[in-house]
Amino acid sequence: MGAAKFSWKASKADGSAGGRLLEKMRQSAAPAIVPASSRDALLLLQSFEESGRGWFWSTDADGRLTYITASISEQLGMEPSAILGKHLVEIFRKNEDVEDRQRSLPFLMMRQSSFENLPLQAGGIEDEIWWSVSGSPFFDNKGNFAGFRGNGTDITSQRIAARDNDRLATYDSLTGLLNRYQMARRLEKTVAAFQVQKRACAVMLIDLDRFKQVNDTLGHPAGDALLKQVADRLVRAVGDREKIGRLGGDEFQIIMPDEDDRGALGDLADRIIRSLSQPYSIDGSRCIIGASVGIAVSPFDGQSSEDLIRSADLALYSAKGSGRGRFRFYSSDLLQAAEDRRVLEEDLRDALVNGQMWVAYQPVVAAQTNIVTGFEALIRWKHPERGNISPALFIPIAEDANLITDLGEWVLRKACQEAATWPGKMKVAVNVSPIQFASDTLPQLISSALADSGLPPGRLELEITESVFLQDGADTDKMFAELKKLGVRLALDDFGTGYSSLGYLKTAPFDKIKIDQSFVRDATQPESRNGAIISAIVALAEALGMETTAEGIESLDQLSLIRDLRVSHVQGYVYSQPVGNDVLLEKCEAGAWEIAPSGPAVQRSDRLSMYRKIGAIHDDHYYKIVLRNLSMSGALIEGIVDVPVGTRFVIDFGDGQLAVSTVVRSNGIQQGVEFEERLVSDGNGGLCTSRRVSPYMMAAAGVPITSLPPGYYDEIERPKTKKSIPAFNTVSDWKAP
Repeated sequence: MGAAKFSWKASKADGSAGGRLLEKMRQSAAPAIVPASSRDALLLLQSFEESGRGWFWSTDADGRLTYITASISEQLGMEPSAILGKHLVEIFRKNEDVEDRQRSLPFLMMRQSSFENLPLQAGGIEDEIWWSVSGSPFFDNKGNFAGFRGNGTDITSQRIAARDNDRLATYDSLTGLLNRYQMARRLEKTVAAFQVQKRACAVMLIDLDRFKQVNDTLGHPAGDALLKQVADRLVRAVGDREKIGRLGGDEFQIIMPDEDDRGALGDLADRIIRSLSQPYSIDGSRCIIGASVGIAVSPFDGQSSEDLIRSADLALYSAKGSGRGRFRFYSSDLLQAAEDRRVLEEDLRDALVNGQMWVAYQPVVAAQTNIVTGFEALIRWKHPERGNISPALFIPIAEDANLITDLGEWVLRKACQEAATWPGKMKVAVNVSPIQFASDTLPQLISSALADSGLPPGRLELEITESVFLQDGADTDKMFAELKKLGVRLALDDFGTGYSSLGYLKTAPFDKIKIDQSFVRDATQPESRNGAIISAIVALAEALGMETTAEGIESLDQLSLIRDLRVSHVQGYVYSQPVGNDVLLEKCEAGAWEIAPSGPAVQRSDRLSMYRKIGAIHDDHYYKIVLRNLSMSGALIEGIVDVPVGTRFVIDFGDGQLAVSTVVRSNGIQQGVEFEERLVSDGNGGLCTSRRVSPYMMAAAGVPITSLPPGYYDEIERPKTKKSIPAFNTVSDWKAP
């Protein structure tokens, strides 16, 4: 037969399509002569199956498999006999990725439609398999549908690669959070949709404090490990990973749809700050960082995603500029505040040279005797044009402008010089910043200041915050040892502010623990646990042979509690505000200064004194008034004459902040009002309303839109109605005292 001869030994029925077909032909009753071209095609078919580059299948009219390449059963971990007879659909997993119902395999087979390159998944989660499957219906000699025949190819590697690429385009490779691009897209879509739907959306920007120090001291791998832990803590605080993104570096962003309650947002920001400020363990090293948060809410703080981010960024800048470790809501005055801060930085550079700085001293009093035992030195700045500038404002500016070292040295030398002239053995306490503590020249500076002033070392107390413990290491221990060798006293300042550790109290040679005023505040309130915490701190200090000082005592009930808890020393307005050195010398002329405590009998809500023009709405009239002081529960307003007690006003603080209030005290042009809903902290020492109110909502509550002030609500079409006669007269001209 020449070329027609064929070796059956080389083509046993091995499960392949070609093998099965050849075996079937061999067993045929009639001798079959296979043309050379057909044999070549069958061999090519068999070779293709064996190569693993593709496979073949066929079904009967019911969709049950009548043939499938043997290698497929091996991939699925099944015997060939167990697969044959199964419905084709059963060997694939339900494909959740296919959104178009018209392309699903069951539908196509039911319609007897051809399909091409349909991506189908098989296998389990760990042994994921993807195939691209094609198939066509075939019919018998009578034209009846007989089943499907088709083929498939493995596309697992392509699918995994595509998914990985998609993940890289969506998520930050280091933390697994959404990346900057995806956060921008989500915010843009959310704000655009919510603007139409009249819904609010809040944005938080988070920036880590002191992260650069971790990178510089422990290296970038440690910094990367720290960022992963930060991401985990953010997820726990927020509760939804898909709301959080890493923008790059040490910046993070949170999107909070349908959230405009600034009380809830402030609580979340506070939780985030406290969580991120807890110590981290990186490769056996202990790290401490902090966080600052800026918050903006649409539509009040921005109609577009770009405007909203700009507002949140300004709020973050303000939070960092106010001392870090705090949050801040956006307000319309931040733009001016940012410009003021820039001008202040320029003025601060010349303040020392021009003699504008001076030192005030707050008495530290023995709690049981009321005798002053020392003073804390506090830097003050008297600006030639703006008067006294708050340290809370200019100290962060000094840190950012790299001026804190110069200011710190000046305060140290000035305090030592003036304390050397005090009678008796009263001590002076001077704050040492973390930047100063990290400098190798600090011991030499202190030694020089003591020598130049003649102050005995035992009368100088250095107040050091917990933030100097960025990492446990030999450098920190060495600095403590050198300072104690000089004979000065060491105080641990602001103890309990978020990341206190008993570990460093065992080794750091402190003489005193200063209990942060955040524990003193509210300690006398019902159900407060602060008293128990203070008691534990005192017991710890006594066991370690240390003194204690409670800061920020302002009321007599606070002082009584502090005495009962055996705190040894007290600082606060209940005894005295900071005084100048001339007043100090006058009071201590007799050698001892005994101060009788005075102040409110019980703690009350903090009242912020101010002089700020705002508005008050009554009936359909808008009155221009002055805000004299403000607390969470009420305010003192000025400018409306003889208002009866019980009169209700809507106080307009601006930026959509409207608070319903009732007059509870009235005296001439001044009224004390009580708010229907308490104000909340703005994260920066101020207060704000929990929510901002739409003028439509105010109108629905019975306040005519015509009574609302011009400017903020100009987009509202005001009804042209005749106003009633004003119920009250106003003071036409105010002058600041």
